[in-house]
Amino acid sequence: VQLQASGGGLVQAGGSLRLSCAASGRTSSSTTVGWFRQVPGKEREFVAASFRSYGTTYYTDSVKGRFTISRDNAKNTVYLQMNSLKPEDTAVYYCAADNRLILSSLRLADEYDYWGQGTQVTVSS
Repeated sequence: VQLQASGGGLVQAGGSLRLSCAASGRTSSSTTVGWFRQVPGKEREFVAASFRSYGTTYYTDSVKGRFTISRDNAKNTVYLQMNSLKPEDTAVYYCAADNRLILSSLRLADEYDYWGQGTQVTVSS
């Protein structure tokens, strides 16, 4: 599976961005796609995930109500709509995928086999 992330940029606090993650290769109805973020000196942090083709979504508490993950299976693309952005959302955002992930491992970066290149999101105050 190859992943291509895009959509990052510079935005003022309160603004919005939409990240895209286009997948190619061996994707299936079992593919879970997640978004993680990382700032220098810290571990990669779980942000959101869409579990398999069920579309069930999960979020870290700090983004609930502001971020929405969605998937377009016909386009093999997963989106992360980010609204009401805060300076603390500044990070490099990565999309990740796995074809065998179980629900209990959803938030664990080490459990994902495939990663896209990061896209920088910078929120100015």
